[in-house]
Parts: sequence; C-alpha cells; structure tokens
Amino acid sequence: MERENIRSVQEALIVGGGIGGMAAAIALSERGVKVDLIDLDPQWRVYGAGITITGPTLRAYRRLGLLEQIKAQGAITTKTRLFKYDGTHLHDLEEPVIEEGLPATGGIMRPVLHRIMQGRVKELGIPVRLGLTVSSLVNVDSGVDVTFSDGSTGHYDLVVGSDSVFSGVRELSFPHMGPAQPTGQGCWRISIRKPPGLEYGEFYLGHANPCGITACAPDQVYMWMLTPHVERESFMDEEELFNELKRLLADFGGNAGWIRDNMTRDDWINYRPLAAVLQPKPWYDGRIVLLGDAVHATTPHLASGAGMAVESGIVLAEELARADSVEAGLLAYQERRYPRCQDVIDSSVSVGRLQLAHGDPREHAKILEGALSRLNEDF
Repeated sequence: MERENIRSVQEALIVGGGIGGMAAAIALSERGVKVDLIDLDPQWRVYGAGITITGPTLRAYRRLGLLEQIKAQGAITTKTRLFKYDGTHLHDLEEPVIEEGLPATGGIMRPVLHRIMQGRVKELGIPVRLGLTVSSLVNVDSGVDVTFSDGSTGHYDLVVGSDSVFSGVRELSFPHMGPAQPTGQGCWRISIRKPPGLEYGEFYLGHANPCGITACAPDQVYMWMLTPHVERESFMDEEELFNELKRLLADFGGNAGWIRDNMTRDDWINYRPLAAVLQPKPWYDGRIVLLGDAVHATTPHLASGAGMAVESGIVLAEELARADSVEAGLLAYQERRYPRCQDVIDSSVSVGRLQLAHGDPREHAKILEGALSRLNEDF
C-alpha cells in the first residue's frame, strides 16, 4: 500500500515498546520517519496469557501488514457464543466480517503477538534501546530535548509516550492528568490446553463472576474471569491462585467447568485488579504526545485495549502525514481518537458495573453487541 511520507517529523522517539509503542514505531517508520524505540525492560519481555483479537483489531493489524502472521500463529473463528454460567446456551454474538478477506475474530498468545510485532520493528531497522526510559522532556522551538535515565541526551521532532497505564511521560509532561481509577473488579486469567468441545469464543454470564474462553492456538486457550476486587495484605502465591480460581469456578458448567476439572498447577494463572481512565484533553503538549494505556486505559470487557492502542499508533502516523505541521497533526489525532476511545471505555465500565450489580445478562449482551457494532465502523 502506498503511504504518504510525513514531512514535518524527521526523527521520533517512542517511549515504551508494548503493543501501542510498536504500532506507532512501525507506522511512523513506514512513512519515512527515523524512529528510536526505548523500553524499560532490559529483556523487552511481555507477560500474560492470551489476548482476544476482535475483527476491528484484526483490521488494524492488517494495515500494519501483520495479519497473515497472526492468522498463522493464533486462532481464528467466526463468532462468540453466550452461555448461562451453568452451560445453558443463551445467544450467539453475530460478528460479521467487516472487510473482505478479514477474519471475524480470533485470539493469540500475548508473547507470540509481541514477537510478531518485534520482528517487524527489527525488519524496519528501528533501533531499540532497552533498560531505558526518559527522565526529562523539554519542548523547544525545534522539537523536544530529551534526557534519558542513563544520563544521555537526545533531540527529537516528536516524542510519543506509550509507556503503559503508569506512564512516566505522562507524569513528566501532563500535570492535568491523573492515574487510572479502580473499577471495583479484578480479572483472573488462566492459560490451558483447549477443551475438546470448544469451537468458538465463549462467554458465561448470569453469575456474580462472569468468565469467557478464547482460543489462542490450535491446542491452547485462555480463560478470564471477572470478580469483585478484594484488597489483600499480600499477593497470592501460585498455590493460592490455583485454589481460589478453582473455587470461583465451582458453579460453572460447559467448557468453563471442564477447565475447572482439568486445570493443574502447571497452568499459568494470574490475577490483577482492573482500572480505567480516559485522560482529559489535551493529549499532547508541544511535540510530546500520548497513546495507548498512557492516555486511554480500558478494562477487558470489549477485548479492545490492544486494538485501541494499535489504532492510535496508526492514526497518529496518518494524521501527521496529512497535516502541514506537527501541532496540526497531533490535534487531528486527538480529535479522531477521543470519541472512539471514550465509547470503548464507557461501554466497558458500564458492563463492569452491571456485573457488580448482578444485572440481567441480556442487558450485558445488549451493551456488548452495541459497542462491538460501533467498533466495526472504520477508525
């Protein structure tokens, strides 16, 4: 695909090498920008189980040229099935193909997805410096003066903060913003072999603790469960995580019940409290801009956090290519992304509140279908 080069940015620094940061690095580099990418983790690792990749997210990855690798190394399906928690089938979520040749939905292991994106970053020759972040950012007439955490310095036409929900760039340059706010829920995840009867994605509703299953490879799935968050004095160890998740699944039938009965202590289990925030405008200060969880952190209810980050990286590059100046491009990026990210976050938080209130699963399904339908519209 022919891409118009960005004339107003010659050199850019991406702070944070996660999904959003890599998407921005790829999209900017493909439009002629010399990109430097830094990440605080010396090994540039990612932790986690699987990730659901909806049709809109697959569309964004196709625009990065990574769809075929995701299809080859993940799992693709055509729909998501809704069940009552005891295994009674309720409804199938229609997930139409939103572009010709684009799968409806799917899943992939998060480390596999990161390796695919890291491979593209390396193919493009983007320098990656690890174990590093920024300690000072100063806007000047010609760009941004940067001091790195190792004491070295640099100067860039653009600095992109994509350094997680705990963004250091946000702390340095955006005093009008604050931390993500707890939603009152926590998310359990387990990575396990695929139940023999599973063909599609599955949601289990109508229980105080809803859960879902996503295929991530031909023989592997991950299951998530949402529970009211309870503060603990210490982190749960592996034995406590195993026993608690097994207990929480006691009422479940279907493939969720199969996972309960077949999970072992060798399966990867994780728990984390949920938080979300749509940061107030402006999302940029001079030539410093935020994207991904640093500015639009959501919960997993719509499986769209990664998708929103990838879209934001692409839109940032597209708007900079269209604009006559960096500032005009950053404003256009912000205005294009804000309402879409707001819809995702508001819908996700609304579903979470409904779950905490033990609301009607049909209302849950209605919110999900409405939000997913709006996400099918092009970004």
